[in-house]
Amino acid sequence: MNQNPEQIVRDNIDKKLRECGWIIQSVKEINLNAGLGVAIKEYQTDVGPADYVLFVEGKPCGVIEAKRQEEGHRLHVHEDQAEGYANAKLKHLNNNPLPYVYLSTGDIIKFTNFTDPKPCGREIFHFHSPSTLQEWIKRGSSLRTRLLNFPILNIDGLRDCQINAIKNLETSFKQAQPKALIQMATGSGKTFTAITFIYRLLAFAKAKRILFLVDTKNLGEQAEQEFMSYIPNNSNEKFVELYNVQRLKSNYIASSSHVCISTIQRLYSILKGKELDESEEEENPNEKKFQPKEVPPIEYEPKIPIDYFDFIVIDECHRSIYNLWKQVLEYFDAFEIGLTATPDKRTIGYFNQNLVSEYSHEMAVVDGVNVGYDVYIIDTKVTQQGATLWKGEYVEHRERLSRKKRLELQDEDEAYSAKQLDKDVVNPNQIRTIIRTFRDHLSVIFKDRLDDEGNFEVPKTLIFAKTDSHANDIIDIVREEFAEENKFCKKITYNSDDPKSTLAQFRNDYYPRIAVTVDMIATGTDVKPLECLLFMRDVKSRNYFEQMKGRGTRTITLDDLKKVTPSAKFTKDHFVIVDAIGVTRSLKTDSRPLEKKQSVPLKDLLQAVAVGARDEELFTSLANRLIRLEKQLTPKEKEKFAEIADGKNIITVAKELLKAFDPDVLEDIRTTVEGMKQGATPIEIEAEVNRQTEKLRNEAARVFTGKLNEYIENVRKFHSQRIDQMNPDEVVTVGWAEENKDKAKELIEDFSQWMQENKDELLALQIFYNQPYRRRELTYTMIKEVLEKLQADKPLLAPMNVWRAYEALEQCNGSPRNQLTAIVSLIRKVVGWDKMLTTFDKTIDKNFQDWVFRKQAGATKFNEEQMQWLRMIKEHITNSFHIERDDFDYNPFDALGGLGKMWQLFGEQAEEIINELNEVLAA
Repeated sequence: MNQNPEQIVRDNIDKKLRECGWIIQSVKEINLNAGLGVAIKEYQTDVGPADYVLFVEGKPCGVIEAKRQEEGHRLHVHEDQAEGYANAKLKHLNNNPLPYVYLSTGDIIKFTNFTDPKPCGREIFHFHSPSTLQEWIKRGSSLRTRLLNFPILNIDGLRDCQINAIKNLETSFKQAQPKALIQMATGSGKTFTAITFIYRLLAFAKAKRILFLVDTKNLGEQAEQEFMSYIPNNSNEKFVELYNVQRLKSNYIASSSHVCISTIQRLYSILKGKELDESEEEENPNEKKFQPKEVPPIEYEPKIPIDYFDFIVIDECHRSIYNLWKQVLEYFDAFEIGLTATPDKRTIGYFNQNLVSEYSHEMAVVDGVNVGYDVYIIDTKVTQQGATLWKGEYVEHRERLSRKKRLELQDEDEAYSAKQLDKDVVNPNQIRTIIRTFRDHLSVIFKDRLDDEGNFEVPKTLIFAKTDSHANDIIDIVREEFAEENKFCKKITYNSDDPKSTLAQFRNDYYPRIAVTVDMIATGTDVKPLECLLFMRDVKSRNYFEQMKGRGTRTITLDDLKKVTPSAKFTKDHFVIVDAIGVTRSLKTDSRPLEKKQSVPLKDLLQAVAVGARDEELFTSLANRLIRLEKQLTPKEKEKFAEIADGKNIITVAKELLKAFDPDVLEDIRTTVEGMKQGATPIEIEAEVNRQTEKLRNEAARVFTGKLNEYIENVRKFHSQRIDQMNPDEVVTVGWAEENKDKAKELIEDFSQWMQENKDELLALQIFYNQPYRRRELTYTMIKEVLEKLQADKPLLAPMNVWRAYEALEQCNGSPRNQLTAIVSLIRKVVGWDKMLTTFDKTIDKNFQDWVFRKQAGATKFNEEQMQWLRMIKEHITNSFHIERDDFDYNPFDALGGLGKMWQLFGEQAEEIINELNEVLAA
């Protein structure tokens, strides 16, 4: 092999050119008819020989300037030289400047398209194919040029946040920004926004093909459904009638596809030339188990050239696009657009801090796009403090996987902490106490949920469990405590029998009322009727917690909500987080935990290392498991471990695993090699660094033979979960979170301020504030006017929101019938008519009772038929705030004789009674 540095570079460039379809020729053997694309070496120009001149269909169109590998960090210095060759006259030809210019070290390729409005070099994974350059030449204008000519956005049917996102994104395109990030709160229409700008890219920028990238099959199916139902606002045809949309289910990509929907793992497998089973797309790649061997980096795939997609839209881009999967994005020469509700610092950094749209959950709540939430606390003694397994008691042991049980005598007192709960020790009493408390307080949390038969109807509730095993325990106890059948509470995890079907039932059917999950519907899955999230697992990641909360934020119409929750009386305007673990109060961080593959069984981690996987996450996860295991082992078990592991104790083995990827250790290796090999080529130095790094990692993994792995697995199984039946639990705290009270006070103040600001404009408020003597004039129309203006001005001050604020402060009596009666009660409280916020029907009832008592105490005596009519009048005023003579022509009065019957019963007093009741009942 030729070791001359310049020749090594040429050899690498030649290899890559051939891979993408170029025929390489020397000046002496020129035959431009040999194929579509010919690369001529050392072609003479009037400024000297160009390293490569590219010909397509016999005509020159580009140059490649080759540089030694050590020049990789200085390629920008050589841009003028490369451009000089492109602008030079080729020998024997009177050519125009060549538009496509490449700078390459063989490893790094930098490309500039001089047909762009502002030509700017960008690094690309590989050279473009001859057919790509042919297509560009025929089209004339470059993609970046076409991005300057978007027509004005038709904003019909778009929310403000969607309009803002699309306009800013198109501005980013015009500035040729390679990456852009769109943050839009869950439920605000991210996918709809994406399809809108995808349509504009296809229709107006004439994009060739766009990739919509997801990380689970479930999200891909959701996206496909949205594409199928989307109708552009300037067309009567559906998107899928105008453009071909293909969701990838195999390695085949139709050349006619305009939009490809794919999981990132499927695209990775396509680029690796391997088939992928659809089951591998069920889980987010960050949650899936290790493959047996480490997969080498992506290499060029001729069937999918780097320009195959013009744009890549990455859904839920805060996850799964890093590490191994980042290669998929770096392979393509395409614009990248990230979609997320919860970007962290890493995500914003990846997208070059180009956050073109920022629409937070708080903004979405203010706009009525999302609903906010209240927090209800359930603290128990065992949850907070753990408990003790007492010496001399028989303790039940349960194997983690088989759930097989055995009794064993506890030989010493052993305290277990809250962190060990549901992992090392399961306390069914603790789970039962939480579920029972939750059950008993649901009628406090949701006061208006009685069905037609007077029974409380459990709102759609999602419980977050720590593990699959924990989920199983919760389901059993939920069914027992609610005295319900199997369909009432079900598990929705990747490991459940039919998660997709159960999820559809949870979303669309009456049952299940309660679902228990670990991760599957923590993110990216819509269940609009969901009104309650019960956290029985803590979450340290701020980003992940926001995603989990996002499951409850979706809005839903009252009619749709009643389809699955018939007892609902109001449109969903909030959801409730029931915090039974302290998740709303625990410290959150943007960083990820040491163990990044918690869902991978220890057995799989050990096997992966044994068969040669050398992945950083694998090593750190295994090290973390060993550190935890070490705390559980007895001295004899630790001795046995060292005996099998070449004399190394368990902590030493764990440290070696961590050391294998320690940046400082790796830097020391490089420094040592560079000192030993002064004068050697960079390739030789890099090869030695790689050899020593590999040696370090192999040494760390060497002890994990079948014998040691079997011992670790067996000793771990022996330390199975203990079932603590001895320690009953008790509730320490139950009630609304303190933060709810602070928010409640602020909300009531805002409502009072709005009332003050509008008291002279709205007739109803004028009566309440300034002219109480006119209360008999108060009508349904007046109250509705107040409600409509309030909803238009301040959606967050919806009457039911303000009512719940008073509830949080324990300053109300009862639940209102509807929003109109609620707002009357609220107005009465704010203006000082009522000391305690009281439902309007109760106020009417008391005033009616007092009025009748005063009348009966005098000369007037009402008979039973008269009382029946008076009660009907009272009920009418309760619902409509006022009664007039014309109202007697309608139900229920007309069926009993109408106004004529009223006059017959009360005579000349009828008019006086109507006026009195209008005034007195609203007093």
